[in-house]
Amino acid sequence: MSDCKIGILGCAGRMGRMLIKAASEREGCSVGGGTEPAGSPSLGKDLGELAGLGSLAVSAGEDTAGLFAGSDVVIDFTAPAASVAHAALAAETGTALLIGTTGLNSDQIAQIEAAGAKAPVLLAANMSLGVNLLLEVVEQVAAALDEDYDIEVLEMHHRHKVDAPSGTALALGNAAAAGRGVDLDAVADKVRDGIVGARKRGDIGFATLRGGDVPGEHSVIFAADGERVILSHKASNREVFSRGAITAALWLNGRSAGFYSMKDVLGLSR
Repeated sequence: MSDCKIGILGCAGRMGRMLIKAASEREGCSVGGGTEPAGSPSLGKDLGELAGLGSLAVSAGEDTAGLFAGSDVVIDFTAPAASVAHAALAAETGTALLIGTTGLNSDQIAQIEAAGAKAPVLLAANMSLGVNLLLEVVEQVAAALDEDYDIEVLEMHHRHKVDAPSGTALALGNAAAAGRGVDLDAVADKVRDGIVGARKRGDIGFATLRGGDVPGEHSVIFAADGERVILSHKASNREVFSRGAITAALWLNGRSAGFYSMKDVLGLSR
Protein backbone atom coordinates (compact mmCIF):
# COMPACT_ATOMS: atom_id res chain seq x y z
CA MET A 1 0.00 0.00 0.00
CA SER A 2 1.17 3.54 -0.69
CA ASP A 3 1.92 5.96 2.12
CA CYS A 4 -0.87 8.06 3.57
CA LYS A 5 -0.28 11.58 2.23
CA ILE A 6 -0.72 14.10 5.05
CA GLY A 7 -1.59 17.72 4.27
CA ILE A 8 -0.86 20.25 7.01
CA LEU A 9 -2.73 23.55 7.36
CA GLY A 10 -0.67 26.21 9.13
CA CYS A 11 2.47 24.24 8.37
CA ALA A 12 4.92 26.91 9.60
CA GLY A 13 3.42 27.24 13.08
CA ARG A 14 4.78 25.45 16.12
CA MET A 15 2.36 22.55 15.79
CA GLY A 16 2.62 22.54 12.01
CA ARG A 17 6.38 22.02 12.16
CA MET A 18 5.99 19.24 14.69
CA LEU A 19 3.38 17.55 12.50
CA ILE A 20 5.78 17.69 9.54
CA LYS A 21 8.42 15.98 11.66
CA ALA A 22 6.02 13.38 13.07
CA ALA A 23 4.56 12.53 9.65
CA SER A 24 8.03 12.27 8.10
CA GLU A 25 9.20 9.88 10.81
CA ARG A 26 6.10 7.62 10.97
CA GLU A 27 6.12 4.50 8.84
CA GLY A 28 3.26 4.53 6.35
CA CYS A 29 3.10 8.34 6.20
CA SER A 30 4.45 11.06 3.99
CA VAL A 31 4.05 14.83 3.95
CA GLY A 32 1.90 15.62 0.94
CA GLY A 33 1.89 19.39 1.32
CA GLY A 34 1.34 22.32 3.61
CA THR A 35 -0.24 25.76 3.46
CA GLU A 36 0.18 29.14 5.08
CA PRO A 37 -1.97 32.28 4.81
CA ALA A 38 -1.25 34.81 2.07
CA GLY A 39 1.62 37.07 3.06
CA SER A 40 3.31 34.54 5.32
CA PRO A 41 7.13 34.78 5.17
CA SER A 42 7.23 30.97 5.08
CA LEU A 43 5.50 30.68 1.69
CA GLY A 44 7.76 28.91 -0.80
CA LYS A 45 10.00 27.43 1.88
CA ASP A 46 10.69 23.70 1.96
CA LEU A 47 8.57 21.97 4.61
CA GLY A 48 11.45 19.79 5.73
CA GLU A 49 13.65 22.80 6.28
CA LEU A 50 10.86 24.50 8.25
CA ALA A 51 10.82 21.46 10.55
CA GLY A 52 14.61 21.23 10.78
CA LEU A 53 14.78 17.97 8.82
CA GLY A 54 16.49 19.00 5.60
CA SER A 55 14.75 19.13 2.24
CA LEU A 56 11.54 17.18 1.62
CA ALA A 57 11.10 18.69 -1.85
CA VAL A 58 7.67 19.99 -0.81
CA SER A 59 7.13 23.74 -0.41
CA ALA A 60 4.67 25.72 1.70
CA GLY A 61 1.91 27.18 -0.47
CA GLU A 62 -1.37 29.04 -0.06
CA ASP A 63 -3.66 26.87 -2.22
CA THR A 64 -5.89 25.29 0.41
CA ALA A 65 -8.20 23.67 -2.15
CA GLY A 66 -5.16 22.14 -3.84
CA LEU A 67 -3.95 20.78 -0.53
CA PHE A 68 -7.26 18.98 0.03
CA ALA A 69 -7.22 17.64 -3.54
CA GLY A 70 -3.69 16.25 -3.16
CA SER A 71 -3.91 14.77 0.35
CA ASP A 72 -5.37 11.63 1.85
CA VAL A 73 -5.84 13.33 5.23
CA VAL A 74 -5.58 17.04 6.06
CA ILE A 75 -4.65 18.10 9.60
CA ASP A 76 -5.88 21.42 10.97
CA PHE A 77 -4.53 23.11 14.11
CA THR A 78 -5.45 26.66 13.08
CA ALA A 79 -8.22 28.92 14.40
CA PRO A 80 -11.97 28.40 14.91
CA ALA A 81 -13.26 30.38 11.90
CA ALA A 82 -10.62 28.83 9.64
CA SER A 83 -11.45 25.32 10.83
CA VAL A 84 -15.12 25.84 9.96
CA ALA A 85 -14.12 26.90 6.44
CA HIS A 86 -11.81 23.89 6.16
CA ALA A 87 -14.62 21.57 7.25
CA ALA A 88 -16.78 22.97 4.44
CA LEU A 89 -13.95 22.30 1.99
CA ALA A 90 -13.63 18.73 3.28
CA ALA A 91 -17.36 18.26 2.66
CA GLU A 92 -16.94 19.55 -0.90
CA THR A 93 -13.98 17.32 -1.73
CA GLY A 94 -14.68 14.28 0.46
CA THR A 95 -11.15 14.49 1.86
CA ALA A 96 -10.59 13.27 5.42
CA LEU A 97 -10.05 16.12 7.89
CA LEU A 98 -8.55 15.96 11.36
CA ILE A 99 -9.17 19.06 13.51
CA GLY A 100 -7.31 19.81 16.73
CA THR A 101 -8.30 23.48 16.93
CA THR A 102 -9.53 24.67 20.34
CA GLY A 103 -11.74 27.60 21.31
CA LEU A 104 -14.62 26.48 19.06
CA ASN A 105 -18.11 27.57 20.08
CA SER A 106 -21.17 25.32 19.87
CA ASP A 107 -22.27 26.69 16.50
CA GLN A 108 -18.83 26.14 14.99
CA ILE A 109 -18.72 22.59 16.34
CA ALA A 110 -22.16 21.94 14.83
CA GLN A 111 -20.94 23.14 11.43
CA ILE A 112 -17.89 20.91 11.63
CA GLU A 113 -20.03 17.96 12.70
CA ALA A 114 -22.34 18.55 9.72
CA ALA A 115 -19.37 18.17 7.36
CA GLY A 116 -19.13 14.58 8.59
CA ALA A 117 -22.17 13.76 6.46
CA LYS A 118 -19.99 14.07 3.35
CA ALA A 119 -16.43 13.36 4.52
CA PRO A 120 -14.62 11.60 7.37
CA VAL A 121 -14.06 14.33 9.98
CA LEU A 122 -12.42 13.88 13.37
CA LEU A 123 -12.53 16.63 15.99
CA ALA A 124 -10.63 16.44 19.27
CA ALA A 125 -9.76 19.09 21.84
CA ASN A 126 -6.56 17.19 22.58
CA MET A 127 -4.74 14.66 20.40
CA SER A 128 -2.72 13.11 23.21
CA LEU A 129 -3.59 9.44 23.60
CA GLY A 130 -3.03 9.76 27.35
CA VAL A 131 -5.44 12.67 27.69
CA ASN A 132 -8.12 10.78 25.80
CA LEU A 133 -7.73 7.81 28.14
CA LEU A 134 -8.04 10.28 31.03
CA LEU A 135 -11.34 11.53 29.60
CA GLU A 136 -12.71 8.00 29.74
CA VAL A 137 -11.54 7.45 33.32
CA VAL A 138 -12.98 10.80 34.46
CA GLU A 139 -16.40 9.89 33.10
CA GLN A 140 -16.32 6.53 34.88
CA VAL A 141 -15.20 8.03 38.22
CA ALA A 142 -17.83 10.79 38.01
CA ALA A 143 -20.49 8.13 37.44
CA ALA A 144 -19.29 6.17 40.47
CA LEU A 145 -19.02 9.07 42.95
CA ASP A 146 -22.08 11.09 43.95
CA GLU A 147 -22.39 14.83 44.58
CA ASP A 148 -20.73 14.49 47.99
CA TYR A 149 -17.60 14.67 45.83
CA ASP A 150 -17.09 18.19 44.46
CA ILE A 151 -15.49 18.24 41.00
CA GLU A 152 -12.82 20.79 40.10
CA VAL A 153 -10.90 20.94 36.81
CA LEU A 154 -7.45 22.57 37.03
CA GLU A 155 -5.34 23.37 33.98
CA MET A 156 -2.08 25.16 33.22
CA HIS A 157 -0.64 26.24 29.88
CA HIS A 158 2.10 28.48 28.48
CA ARG A 159 1.78 32.25 28.61
CA HIS A 160 0.87 32.53 24.91
CA LYS A 161 -2.36 30.49 25.03
CA VAL A 162 -5.30 32.71 24.11
CA ASP A 163 -8.38 30.70 25.19
CA ALA A 164 -9.45 29.77 28.72
CA PRO A 165 -10.45 27.35 30.06
CA SER A 166 -8.54 25.20 27.62
CA GLY A 167 -10.40 22.98 25.20
CA THR A 168 -9.07 19.97 27.07
CA ALA A 169 -10.29 21.33 30.41
CA LEU A 170 -13.76 21.79 28.92
CA ALA A 171 -13.61 18.27 27.47
CA LEU A 172 -12.74 16.94 30.92
CA GLY A 173 -15.63 18.92 32.39
CA ASN A 174 -17.94 17.46 29.78
CA ALA A 175 -16.69 13.96 30.60
CA ALA A 176 -17.41 14.53 34.29
CA ALA A 177 -20.84 15.96 33.47
CA ALA A 178 -21.63 12.98 31.26
CA GLY A 179 -20.69 10.65 34.10
CA ARG A 180 -23.08 12.55 36.39
CA GLY A 181 -25.79 12.66 33.72
CA VAL A 182 -25.98 16.47 33.68
CA ASP A 183 -25.42 19.28 31.16
CA LEU A 184 -22.06 20.98 31.75
CA ASP A 185 -23.44 24.41 30.84
CA ALA A 186 -25.95 24.11 33.68
CA VAL A 187 -23.35 23.27 36.36
CA ALA A 188 -20.08 24.89 35.20
CA ASP A 189 -18.49 27.51 37.46
CA LYS A 190 -15.69 29.13 35.45
CA VAL A 191 -15.16 32.41 37.31
CA ARG A 192 -14.66 33.04 41.02
CA ASP A 193 -13.80 36.56 42.09
CA GLY A 194 -14.80 38.42 45.23
CA ILE A 195 -17.48 37.29 47.66
CA VAL A 196 -19.03 34.48 45.63
CA GLY A 197 -20.63 32.54 48.47
CA ALA A 198 -20.32 28.89 49.33
CA ARG A 199 -19.72 26.33 46.62
CA LYS A 200 -22.93 25.03 45.09
CA ARG A 201 -23.46 21.29 45.44
CA GLY A 202 -23.14 19.53 42.09
CA ASP A 203 -21.22 22.32 40.34
CA ILE A 204 -18.15 21.54 38.23
CA GLY A 205 -15.53 24.21 38.84
CA PHE A 206 -12.69 25.34 36.60
CA ALA A 207 -9.38 26.97 37.51
CA THR A 208 -6.97 28.33 34.90
CA LEU A 209 -3.22 28.95 35.24
CA ARG A 210 -0.99 30.57 32.60
CA GLY A 211 2.78 30.97 32.60
CA GLY A 212 6.12 29.91 31.20
CA ASP A 213 6.30 27.34 28.43
CA VAL A 214 4.03 24.64 29.88
CA PRO A 215 2.65 22.51 26.99
CA GLY A 216 -0.33 21.38 29.03
CA GLU A 217 -1.19 20.09 32.50
CA HIS A 218 -4.68 18.98 33.53
CA SER A 219 -6.12 17.56 36.73
CA VAL A 220 -9.64 16.61 37.73
CA ILE A 221 -10.15 16.67 41.49
CA PHE A 222 -12.99 14.83 43.22
CA ALA A 223 -13.02 16.35 46.72
CA ALA A 224 -15.17 15.02 49.57
CA ASP A 225 -14.96 15.38 53.34
CA GLY A 226 -11.84 13.49 54.38
CA GLU A 227 -10.47 12.53 50.96
CA ARG A 228 -9.65 13.64 47.44
CA VAL A 229 -9.30 11.63 44.24
CA ILE A 230 -7.01 13.39 41.76
CA LEU A 231 -6.69 12.28 38.13
CA SER A 232 -3.94 14.05 36.20
CA HIS A 233 -2.10 14.26 32.91
CA LYS A 234 1.06 16.28 32.32
CA ALA A 235 2.61 16.82 28.89
CA SER A 236 6.31 17.65 29.02
CA ASN A 237 6.52 18.49 25.31
CA ARG A 238 4.22 19.03 22.34
CA GLU A 239 5.39 15.91 20.55
CA VAL A 240 2.70 13.91 22.35
CA PHE A 241 0.09 15.96 20.49
CA SER A 242 1.70 15.62 17.07
CA ARG A 243 2.30 11.88 17.52
CA GLY A 244 -1.30 11.39 18.59
CA ALA A 245 -2.52 13.42 15.62
CA ILE A 246 -0.58 11.26 13.17
CA THR A 247 -1.93 8.11 14.82
CA ALA A 248 -5.44 9.50 14.44
CA ALA A 249 -4.79 10.54 10.83
CA LEU A 250 -3.67 7.03 9.90
CA TRP A 251 -6.82 5.65 11.54
CA LEU A 252 -9.02 8.18 9.69
CA ASN A 253 -7.49 7.45 6.28
CA GLY A 254 -9.92 5.46 4.16
CA ARG A 255 -12.85 5.73 6.57
CA SER A 256 -16.34 6.37 5.31
CA ALA A 257 -17.94 9.78 5.85
CA GLY A 258 -18.77 10.41 9.49
CA PHE A 259 -18.04 12.54 12.53
CA TYR A 260 -15.42 10.82 14.68
CA SER A 261 -13.56 11.35 17.95
CA MET A 262 -10.42 10.05 19.61
CA LYS A 263 -12.63 7.52 21.40
CA ASP A 264 -13.13 5.89 18.02
CA VAL A 265 -9.37 5.87 17.40
CA LEU A 266 -8.74 4.22 20.78
CA GLY A 267 -11.60 1.75 20.44
CA LEU A 268 -13.44 3.23 23.41
CA SER A 269 -16.70 4.20 21.68
CA ARG A 270 -19.69 2.49 23.21
